[in-house]
Amino acid sequence: MTRILLVRGMLAGFVAGLLVFALARWIGEPQVERAVAFETSMARAKGEAPEPEIVSRKMQSSLGLLTATVVDGTAIGGIFALVFAFAYGRLPVRSPRALSAVLAVLGFVAIAAVPAVKYPANPPSVGNPETIGVRTGAFFLLIGVSVAAAILATQVERSLHARLGAWNASLLAVMLFVVVTASVSHFLPEFDEVPAGFPITLMWKFRVAALEMQILMWGTLGFFFGWLADRELKARRLHG
Repeated sequence: MTRILLVRGMLAGFVAGLLVFALARWIGEPQVERAVAFETSMARAKGEAPEPEIVSRKMQSSLGLLTATVVDGTAIGGIFALVFAFAYGRLPVRSPRALSAVLAVLGFVAIAAVPAVKYPANPPSVGNPETIGVRTGAFFLLIGVSVAAAILATQVERSLHARLGAWNASLLAVMLFVVVTASVSHFLPEFDEVPAGFPITLMWKFRVAALEMQILMWGTLGFFFGWLADRELKARRLHG
């Protein structure tokens, strides 16, 4: 059963990756091109020679981008399916579609939204290369804390559900999640590395595009995988 759900999850992730690629080409790549143009103009103003391209921009924005989104989507879809297989029957959500949607919302909040509040996506030319290690470590630490807080909040909701009711238990779980993630986020380092003269509207559009791609990824996983899982589970019940 888990193996079949894993295949379904990878298929849903593959489709999500294709959709994210299309969206990235439409709303993301124009912002990247503008950022690269800004970086090139700043280098020329300083009299610096442009760095040779190891991979051409044309390749990066087409086959490279497609490969990245599809591989990322397929991997996330597989992990999503494993989480679904573990949660099904253990959480009070009986419908496979509803459970898939709930897990997709939790995944988006914990893995995409919370880290984006503290460390939003930055276009090319924004960020100091010397701090990339620290920035990457802080970003993944926040993701880990956010996922752990989501799991803890889910366990708290389950333990308080019968005693306090669904609404009160869920409210307390959400409050716990917010307190834990906000507290850890407060003590993580800040990075203000936007170069002088960088267009603020460009940065804003890039960050919105990055968030929209995450919404599309998790939304596709939640609804498409939920539909696939629901069909599979119904077929198994019919055939005993």
